[in-house]
Amino acid sequence: MNLYEKIVSREEKISLIGLGYVGMPIAVAFAKKIDVIGFDVNKEKIELYKQGIDPTKEVGNEVIKNTTVDFTCDEAKLRDAKFHIVAVPTPVKADRTPDLTPVKSATKTLGRNLTKGSIVVFESTVYPGVTEEICVPILEKESGLKYGVDFKVGYSPERINPGDQEHRLETIIKVVSGMDEVTLEIVAKVYEIVVDVGVFKAESIKVAEAAKVIENAQRDINIAFMNELSIIFNKMDVDTKAVLEAAGTKWNFLNFSPGLVGGHCIGVDPYYLTYKAEQEGYYSQIILSGRKINDDMGKYVAESTVKKLIKAKKQINGARVAIFGVTFKENCPDVRNTKVVDVIKELEEYGIEVKVIDPVADKEDLWHEYKIHPSTIDEVQGMDAVIFAVPHEEFKDIELKEIINMFKTSEYIDSKAISEVSATNELSSSMDNDCVLIDLKGMFDRKEAEILGYNYWRL
Repeated sequence: MNLYEKIVSREEKISLIGLGYVGMPIAVAFAKKIDVIGFDVNKEKIELYKQGIDPTKEVGNEVIKNTTVDFTCDEAKLRDAKFHIVAVPTPVKADRTPDLTPVKSATKTLGRNLTKGSIVVFESTVYPGVTEEICVPILEKESGLKYGVDFKVGYSPERINPGDQEHRLETIIKVVSGMDEVTLEIVAKVYEIVVDVGVFKAESIKVAEAAKVIENAQRDINIAFMNELSIIFNKMDVDTKAVLEAAGTKWNFLNFSPGLVGGHCIGVDPYYLTYKAEQEGYYSQIILSGRKINDDMGKYVAESTVKKLIKAKKQINGARVAIFGVTFKENCPDVRNTKVVDVIKELEEYGIEVKVIDPVADKEDLWHEYKIHPSTIDEVQGMDAVIFAVPHEEFKDIELKEIINMFKTSEYIDSKAISEVSATNELSSSMDNDCVLIDLKGMFDRKEAEILGYNYWRL
């Protein structure tokens, strides 16, 4: 009986190391079919899971309450498992070089508790070579076991999209790899337990590592192109969204849109690839050019907001701006590497007071990472500009006529006047076009906003 058969018959367990936005949903999915140990060094997070609370909002509290995952921060429990999945973040340092500290630390922890006959599968996004050249030696050193004899290794890049309820572990083809054919077959069969659409067997661990890192690099480049188009078209006074809608009628036009590119994947992974390329003597041209455009978009948005305020004859130093949404993407509490913070910092450099409204964001992480306390919508009054940065579902019910009350001029506007303006398609003279509305992702109808008298701008 091989390891896969023992796992299915519950003679052996699997472990998930790292219970964040990626690891926790994987653990929960496997626990529906087999025995799972969920390990994380964050004691507070483990306590929340044990209480039936899902801080990631990826699966929901009810699912956490009913899961059979054995949540623990006791590393010794890892010895009870024979199949280990490592799913910890791989960020970049301030100089934009790979920070392998989390994956190295997790590997050391696992190594101390690794037993003979185990298979270790890494899911963390890395550049080709990390699994075999960096992680394997750590496992050998910490465990005293021999690679290829006492334990085997595989790699299966994570493809879970945080906040996306459609593309989940079960519905995304899983790329799997192993150090040899036997390992590959076992890794493939274990993942097929939960991945309904099946797996793709990569020919080597390095191929699987490379496949993951280029997925996000490709997306990053495409978004960078859209951001560059937005900059160009704004200079031409041409609406980028309208252009993309027209171009999108062609069957092979790629459906990307401009925006702030942050988070722990797209805004990070390309640097892993270019770092490794430089080690091999090649200096990226396209990838780093796309990264530079996307990294600079926060500053561009802030400067565009300031220009709008100047045209509206607003005093910049001391101006008040409300920003709706601070997470790196919509409907997700994750604030890691969010580029909305770049907008905030740049505005504050101008002496502008910024209020942040985000009912979705993880408040503890927001304070710990950026020292930001979010405000409520009721507190948004007397603003000179309002920026809708992240299109959370919670913001979809906000109507253009309601936003007027957030501005300094709101005391002169009443709902009846707004309705009359909307009905007659006449510009509201009482607003005097001084209500600056920045709608980064095009949540609102541009024509309606301009009819109501907003000084409107979007990417």
